[in-house]
Amino acid sequence: MRRALMISGALLAGLLVFVGLVLAIWAFRPNESQVDPALAAEVWPVVRDGFHNSNTHLIRWNDSFYLVFARSRFHMGDENTRLVVMRSVDGRHWDEVAVLAGLPGEDIRDPKLAVIDDRLFLYALPNTGFEPEPYGTVVATSEDGRNWSAFERVEPQGWLLWEPKSIDGETWYATAYWHEHGRSALFRSTDGQNWSQVSAIHEGDRNDETANEFLPDGRMLVTARLEGEDRAWHQGSKNAATLLAVAEPPYTEWTKARSLTARLDGPALFTHNGRVFAIGRFDPEGHDKWYGGSSLLGRKRTAIYEVTPDALIHLSDLPSAGDTSYAGAAIHGGDLYVSYYTSDIYHDYAWALGLIRPSDIMMARVPLENLEALAEAKSN
Repeated sequence: MRRALMISGALLAGLLVFVGLVLAIWAFRPNESQVDPALAAEVWPVVRDGFHNSNTHLIRWNDSFYLVFARSRFHMGDENTRLVVMRSVDGRHWDEVAVLAGLPGEDIRDPKLAVIDDRLFLYALPNTGFEPEPYGTVVATSEDGRNWSAFERVEPQGWLLWEPKSIDGETWYATAYWHEHGRSALFRSTDGQNWSQVSAIHEGDRNDETANEFLPDGRMLVTARLEGEDRAWHQGSKNAATLLAVAEPPYTEWTKARSLTARLDGPALFTHNGRVFAIGRFDPEGHDKWYGGSSLLGRKRTAIYEVTPDALIHLSDLPSAGDTSYAGAAIHGGDLYVSYYTSDIYHDYAWALGLIRPSDIMMARVPLENLEALAEAKSN
């Protein structure tokens, strides 16, 4: 009996030592983000206050940048989460102009800004549980970025809208995924508040966050996060991928491909000189490791991609680690401005550790000519 207890104690001690070593490696290994020097990216913090700040979005309106992000204690659901709206003329000096609570007693996340009829629209996803599983979409509006209406539920319920886009300033299109996952669809609106379904985009693969952008010829290009059917969101999957879908107007018939370059979490798509780019999460572990495929045990990056109808091309990381991504993109002058969040960029935390640690809101400035040159080089 005593011998068995000694063996059990030794095994427990060995396990604790192993866990301690793993945590130490996670906590102290240096950051290995692959930031291509050809970008000449300039990066600086906007918010570094000890909270778990996340889920950013960024637009340019009335000669100013408007940034929104979620301020919380950790990544998981929290009824004390607030959406913070900030304003800046130059992207460097920011003023906090509004702090918005979600629906009473509920978490709120994934904010997206849009300018419709010269008003700011703020879309967000309410969540009732500790595990982040939003159940629908809400919207608030503002005439000045400071004073906001109360959040109202968006119909049809159960769909989680991403960023609305318009090619003519009159009709707005938003991709959305079903709250139970596994389905994505395209919706249309003329006022930003009343939405109707245009078409189904994809079914299966635990289909999640879905974004859209217009190609120069009027076609629509869509990316969708495919988590794979074999594992839960936090475990990762060898089948994790990004859906690439294209449709001609009226956007009812979709031609689809998939990319294993990344599972594009938190996608932000934008166009420059006829090229479509994306900013989203990258998994440097790949699919081969037992903890790869976007597992909680792997590392994460915020990265810039070029998106084509049949390929997702990784161009460069931005300085990032741990829990990171969910970016916004705005073009001003000859530069791309990118908002994103990240854990401490001087270390290389596993995603699991980043979920419970503070994270900062960052801003990156990239000369567009450098981005275009890098995309051209990577496509050859």
